[in-house]
Amino acid sequence: MVWHLTPDQALIHRTGSRTNNKKAADGDNDNCRENPSYDFPIGKIEHIENKPDSPKRNQTLCFICKKSDKIVTDPESGEIICSSCGTVISDKIEDESHLERHVFTKGGQIDEGRARTGAPTSLARHDMGLATIIGKEDRDASGQKIDSSISSAMQRLRTWDFRIHLNSNASDRNFRIAFGLLNNLKDKLGLSDTIVEKVAYIYRKAQERGFVRGRSIPAVLAAALYIAYRDLEVPKTMKDIAAAGNIKRKNIARVYRQLILELDYKVPNPDPVKCIAKIANNTNLTEKTKRHALDIMEKVSENEISAGKDPMGLAATVLYISCIKTGENITQKEISNVAGVTEVTLRNRFKDIKNHLTDLN
Repeated sequence: MVWHLTPDQALIHRTGSRTNNKKAADGDNDNCRENPSYDFPIGKIEHIENKPDSPKRNQTLCFICKKSDKIVTDPESGEIICSSCGTVISDKIEDESHLERHVFTKGGQIDEGRARTGAPTSLARHDMGLATIIGKEDRDASGQKIDSSISSAMQRLRTWDFRIHLNSNASDRNFRIAFGLLNNLKDKLGLSDTIVEKVAYIYRKAQERGFVRGRSIPAVLAAALYIAYRDLEVPKTMKDIAAAGNIKRKNIARVYRQLILELDYKVPNPDPVKCIAKIANNTNLTEKTKRHALDIMEKVSENEISAGKDPMGLAATVLYISCIKTGENITQKEISNVAGVTEVTLRNRFKDIKNHLTDLN
């Protein structure tokens, strides 16, 4: 506990006995140093948290508007910004990608043998980020430059260490190729870290079952990505994955069906509401049309019209009906191209909804 002491407080060092003051004055101050005692006037001790003018620690303050409750952090650009006036307070925030983990014993002491620093572990790496490599700097532990004879030996050790890691086993090489393709898909499709970790987890499960053997690595990875999309309710289709990965949709669909049977994976049904938002944003529809489409979709779900229907085709049809009701001009061809369905599908879903919902006539 932290205490605030008033200026007129007296600090009195006493020894174990008041009768030894004369001995302490002669130079024998060992007892005073080992066993000091303090006299505090209790009535004049104030807790620092109760002081109104005590400064708050670890608080960022904007130097323009002098506000501290409007500070936001942008982890992508590494900036600390005041949302009130827009001032960039700092453009160098602490890097949290290199985590430090401490393990404490029962006595509260840090166990140095189990502590680790460095980049966090990840399933999307072939070694999960736990591999140890020989550094490229020709310096020893104390920072001194090593001799030329030792430097050549270290270079040979680095070469052999790289070859051992590169040609360790077939499973490691498979992970190296697959997760390299996953990084490419991450850049093309803008995948989040959660989706990447989910895909890596599903692919590792398939590799443990021996499912990848005899099949195309890109096709299995694309099927795992589609399962992750469905599991996390991301409105993406197989056509998007096929276009980004340069794979035939037919191959992805075949491997997807086999993979969910092999892993006994329960994939949830896609939500047509999220498909509505995706199509409306790509066609630049107004917010009024979007909200009207959501109301129609709620009625469609209540009447169980959406059972067994393609969510993208159903969402495109609901948006087309909403455009007619709000007077927004858009053709069937435009909205079907964005949704990835045909105009025939759009017209058939339109007839189904019109027959079941009489208030749309």
